[in-house]
Amino acid sequence: MKKFLSVLLSALLCVSLAACASDTNNAGNGGSSAGGANNTGDGGNAGEAGEAVELIVFAAASMQETMEEIAELYKEAAPNVTITYNFDSSGTLKTQIQEGADCDIFISAAPKQMNQLDANGGEENTEGLDFVLSDTRLDLLENKVTLAVPEGNPAGIESFDQLAELLESGEVLLAMGNEDVPVGQYTQKIFAYYGLEEAALASAGKLTYGSNVKEVTTQVSEAAVDCGIIYATDAFSAGLTVVDEATAEMCGQVIYPAAVLNITQHQAEAQAFLDYLSTDDAAAVFESVGFTPLT
Repeated sequence: MKKFLSVLLSALLCVSLAACASDTNNAGNGGSSAGGANNTGDGGNAGEAGEAVELIVFAAASMQETMEEIAELYKEAAPNVTITYNFDSSGTLKTQIQEGADCDIFISAAPKQMNQLDANGGEENTEGLDFVLSDTRLDLLENKVTLAVPEGNPAGIESFDQLAELLESGEVLLAMGNEDVPVGQYTQKIFAYYGLEEAALASAGKLTYGSNVKEVTTQVSEAAVDCGIIYATDAFSAGLTVVDEATAEMCGQVIYPAAVLNITQHQAEAQAFLDYLSTDDAAAVFESVGFTPLT
């Protein structure tokens, strides 16, 4: 009898220990599952809020310094967003977009190239292109067209009026942008204002060209030319002396339109960055080199 009770007590003890172990494991598993569910939920929300996104921004070459600085500032506002830039002449950027390049935001140095891509671009949309989300489009900045000279101003050039006279007499070498580059198109308007013939000046060897404003600026900085027609912002960034500024009567206003493109895969993030370009922080960067924010 004692032996039977001993065996029975042992069996009951084993069952009790097994039950305790099972409860402990279930509690552990239950806690882990609950924690896992919470973590999954939190992790999912964090993933959605902080999902890594790359935005590709095509911007006029004259914006390079300011846009690179703004990208650094934007890391604080949207740490999950990486900004990848493509800087070149607005005409080149327009062609790249038209030919299928990935691009989320386009910022041109003149309305013409934006209009050429915008279904609502009017007469300048000669090819029937439709790449712009028109309701996102805005006039972001204004720049100025200037006459800049190398260090020391060896040719003694003081104004656009004087430049016109020196070009006619063949006494000066001028750097300008190509005809498909906005700064070149503004220069052509200045020629028209003074009654100068570009073809004749080029044939006489009095003009050199750059495929974007940075190339024109470099020619002036290196004193390869007597002067160059560039934007005020590029002259500032390069530390060049500006001797004159073109009026609106001479070449019109220099407006930089910006828009999200309809080929973007990240419309919300692209719009958020475009909105950021109109903030006080971004405006301070633009103003520091001579841009005038318009928003």
